[in-house]
Amino acid sequence: MGSLTGQSALVTGAGRGIGKALALRLAAEGAHVTLTARSRQQIEAVAAEIESAGGKAQAAATDVTDSAGVAQVAAAAAKRFGPVSILVNNAGVPGPFGPIGDTDPLVWWDSHKIHVLGPLLFMNAVIPGMRARTGGGRIINIVSSAGLQKIPNLSAYAVGKATAIRLTENVDMEERNNGIRAFALQPGTIITDMAHDTMGSPEAQRHIPEGIAMLKATTPEDSARDLRRCCDVVVALASHKYDSLAGRYLDIDWDLDAKLQEV
Repeated sequence: MGSLTGQSALVTGAGRGIGKALALRLAAEGAHVTLTARSRQQIEAVAAEIESAGGKAQAAATDVTDSAGVAQVAAAAAKRFGPVSILVNNAGVPGPFGPIGDTDPLVWWDSHKIHVLGPLLFMNAVIPGMRARTGGGRIINIVSSAGLQKIPNLSAYAVGKATAIRLTENVDMEERNNGIRAFALQPGTIITDMAHDTMGSPEAQRHIPEGIAMLKATTPEDSARDLRRCCDVVVALASHKYDSLAGRYLDIDWDLDAKLQEV
């Protein structure tokens, strides 16, 4: 019996990287997991891996910016596993890279859709069910320390994550009396396929060389440590351990137990 036994979890961007690791860990803790991403083949492979290990999972492909598709995924999760009690908004993109004035504003806006509209659509789809269920629900939005900074040539990502942090704060304030708590989590520096794509991008190399250097300096051991810690923290947040810290930005490197003593 895991700490999340029988709960219904929904993870976006679950076909690879952080999302895949989180889906596997939530399932290992006993949650029944609905995985979503645009790539059906990837999420079906992750779902099969969970099922082969004795867990319960289903794949439901969609674009996180497609309101009808998001509603269908949430409905599929509720139909098979019951109303979603754990939502992890993880889907993201790294670019575009470059200064405003040179960057295509529509490409910039597409990035914002993934980082803000996507989480908004999924929260809107699952919150009614969370309100109705005993125990409410927990929403974990994967953000970034970039959302706390001004980063030249990375405004799409930084502004998107900043908005996601403030969105998390508002949702938690609105829904806490309904038993729903929301967290914005910085997952650490994890070398995923997206990170490799960024390091290999000529535009990223040109416009954010310091960021590329930071990624290249991250060792496999450091990346694996951060990924394990990220999974640990997500499970703890989903299991209500840190509810007193809800409605704010959290970093996996922080001593969250010490933070509880400050509340």
